[in-house]
Amino acid sequence: MPALPPLIAVIGPVEPALLTAWVHHYRTLGIERYHLAFHFPEHVGAERRHRVQAACRELGIVPAAVSCGPWHERTNPQLRDALREHAGDGWHLLADSDEFQAYPAPLHEVLAEAERSGTGTVGGLMLDRLATDGALTGWDPQQGLDAAYPLGGFLTHHLLRGDPRKIVLAHSSVPVASGNHRAEGHRPANRPPVLVHHFKWRSGVAQDVERRARHSADGTWKTTSPARLAEARRLLAHLRRHGGRIAVDCPRLNLRPVSLTAIPGWWPTEATRLVSTWRPPRAAADQKEPGSTISSPSS
Repeated sequence: MPALPPLIAVIGPVEPALLTAWVHHYRTLGIERYHLAFHFPEHVGAERRHRVQAACRELGIVPAAVSCGPWHERTNPQLRDALREHAGDGWHLLADSDEFQAYPAPLHEVLAEAERSGTGTVGGLMLDRLATDGALTGWDPQQGLDAAYPLGGFLTHHLLRGDPRKIVLAHSSVPVASGNHRAEGHRPANRPPVLVHHFKWRSGVAQDVERRARHSADGTWKTTSPARLAEARRLLAHLRRHGGRIAVDCPRLNLRPVSLTAIPGWWPTEATRLVSTWRPPRAAADQKEPGSTISSPSS
């Protein structure tokens, strides 16, 4: 059986407990090699930087690079591509530190099927995980992420109008776009897409998104696309309307109980339809007042 791919990731100032849970999750999948880089925006203090780096080393992983400064749109892909080059030839597993991938079969079987497809990629789809009441809350590592964020749905797609697709595995010969959302000319053939549990909606995310919106608008953080600012504004407008929470009762979001331990029965049909039909929002829609992109009055 061939060796499983290394995990490639650029990590920000996440809480040490999340980094620990993330590494344990991928070790459970059989991943043994980790090529990680840290990037810390200028507002992150030394103590916070040191805590997450210490947690990384306690896990037996030495980061390949540590950088500080503005979080330009090009920052992640530049660091990620340097990590991929260092990792060498073969397949690479790509995952942000809040993304926990759940595969329908052992990884070596998934890779064998990907080899046969000839695309050089395996695709995934983000399932956003939320607290029961929609609060952007912290979590207890003793109880775990499933207990804190038991609901799952396509918030990135329905609320932010962002690209929920992910390239989760890519051959070293295949360039991957910013955010790992696509690989030009190498569209994944696997159906359904791999389930990517997306634990972004935690304590502190509102402040992070507000900072992203402000710095993207004033040019402090450079971006080549209006999408990053537009998505941030949609989220902030939604939070203002709902007292700082995600409106979990919004029918459009269709949130349901899910778990890291099982792929829900509805996933193959719904995820395949979404990943097959997703298109970027039209420019005209993007010019609407932020937050007006969901027709339901509860959104």
